[in-house]
Amino acid sequence: MSKLALQATEQLRDAIRDAMQKAMESGALPEAPLPEFTVEIPADRTHGDWATNAAMVGAKSFRFPPRKIAQAIADHIDLSGTYFDRSEIAGPGFLNFFFKSQFYGDVLKDVIALGDGYGRSNFGQKEKIMVEFVSANPTGPMHMGNARGGALGDCLASVLDAAGYDVTREFYVNDAGNQIEKFGASLEARYLQIYLGEEAVEFPEDGYQGDDIRDRAREFADENGDRFVKADSAERRRALVDFALPKNIDKMKTDLKKYRIRYDVWFRESTIHEDGELQETIDLLKSRGMTYEKDGALWYRATALGAEKDEVLIRQNGNPTYFAADIAYHRNKFSKRGFDRCIDVWGADHHGHVARMKGAMNAVGLDGGKLDVVLIQLVRLVRGGEVVRMSKRTGKAIGLADLLDEVPVDAARFYFNLREATSQMEFDLDLAVQQDSQNPVYYVQYAHARICSILKNLAAEGIFPRDCTDEELALLNSPEEIELIRHIASFTSEIVAAAQNYDPARITRYVIELATLFHKFYNMRRVKGEEEPLTAARLYLCRATMTVLRNVLSMFKITAPESM
Repeated sequence: MSKLALQATEQLRDAIRDAMQKAMESGALPEAPLPEFTVEIPADRTHGDWATNAAMVGAKSFRFPPRKIAQAIADHIDLSGTYFDRSEIAGPGFLNFFFKSQFYGDVLKDVIALGDGYGRSNFGQKEKIMVEFVSANPTGPMHMGNARGGALGDCLASVLDAAGYDVTREFYVNDAGNQIEKFGASLEARYLQIYLGEEAVEFPEDGYQGDDIRDRAREFADENGDRFVKADSAERRRALVDFALPKNIDKMKTDLKKYRIRYDVWFRESTIHEDGELQETIDLLKSRGMTYEKDGALWYRATALGAEKDEVLIRQNGNPTYFAADIAYHRNKFSKRGFDRCIDVWGADHHGHVARMKGAMNAVGLDGGKLDVVLIQLVRLVRGGEVVRMSKRTGKAIGLADLLDEVPVDAARFYFNLREATSQMEFDLDLAVQQDSQNPVYYVQYAHARICSILKNLAAEGIFPRDCTDEELALLNSPEEIELIRHIASFTSEIVAAAQNYDPARITRYVIELATLFHKFYNMRRVKGEEEPLTAARLYLCRATMTVLRNVLSMFKITAPESM
């Protein structure tokens, strides 16, 4: 809710408490402790703008029927000085309250006054939060899970920022460990095959088979020729990785920039190995009695913290596992860089890793409860009603780069935020490029462009937006106008709820509903051709709606066109 709606809520709480106190003093209610009650928006707004269960929960304290308590509250409540003008008793004892027209006008004035800042709040109290998302393996191109994770992670960070948190976006670059060794071995085989033939050089059984490995090996050969063919294998692999890895990371940065994602930090896993932080974390686990040796490996006592099995930290060959590096990395987030809360956006196939990592934070003396993980379900691409797996352009599995070649960035970012991360989704490639109301991003953008067109056309006739008096704004009293303003008033609370639930899709649904309510209003109520005060008030409502539409779209880095 907006700050005004929060103010109205507190006014109502105070008025209900005062009414119960006065009812006790007058003898209408027996003396008893005031009950804890809720004040909330009813599901059916025809029942009122706000409702309270004070009479229902008060039955135990007052030992009175709820309906009698509700009547006593209604008889003694003073709504003067609040945004409410009347109350009604409903059902077994619910009390419903209705806003004065002043509230709706004040909401619109608040939107116009705050402009780009409308919807923002200090709810998060600048709590320091890191959102780590995508963090794709740099040994190959980004896939469709990264595309969904990128949009969700980036929009979640934006929602948290709007809710008043101090947010850092981070990409964790896995440039060390087993996958890099496998990357080097795969590149080496493809490089040698160029000069010695595929029959002469066996490709590693667990190597990376993608054409991107062949491409990087060919680029390396074009630049270096055959001078590494007779080199030591370790030297050759190091040269290949040093050549190919930066190119892959640069490609990721380019694709993500095209996707309008800009990270505050690109954190390299290799730094944890090089600066001794991994060893420091292992030593800390040892000192806390959380490790033991078995079969030549060092193990972490995960079962001591409720896990089903223990985990290897250092393999028999002396190399640390990915899990060991991950513990050190997350410890770095909390203890070295001082984040209050860390949010990881992972694929659903990592669900088994969540409890292990939270437990590991407890094991190193931190609070695992401050590590939250958003798990993302799979995406199915659909074209013509059929599931699509291959790119028309490359004939390979569709990755992020292929998607952005085929679908506008606006559509991709909007579509991936249509549903909660935990729900599987279908991405309709045909619908994403349609330019009609069936396409949800087009539908929302069209609402913004429609208002821009209204303002432009009226300006051509010498009719310009202006400030309105309370009396003029009170003319906005049709059901369509009231419904639209109510929705505008709820924007700030929707952002807070989306931040609390790590659900940016909530804001996407909000803005689709906002567009729907605006189209409904505009189709039912004329802006031009009314008495001047009503035209001015409706123009004011149009401007406020346009502001909120633009604020949502810009928050999600989606364009807000002025014409379509």
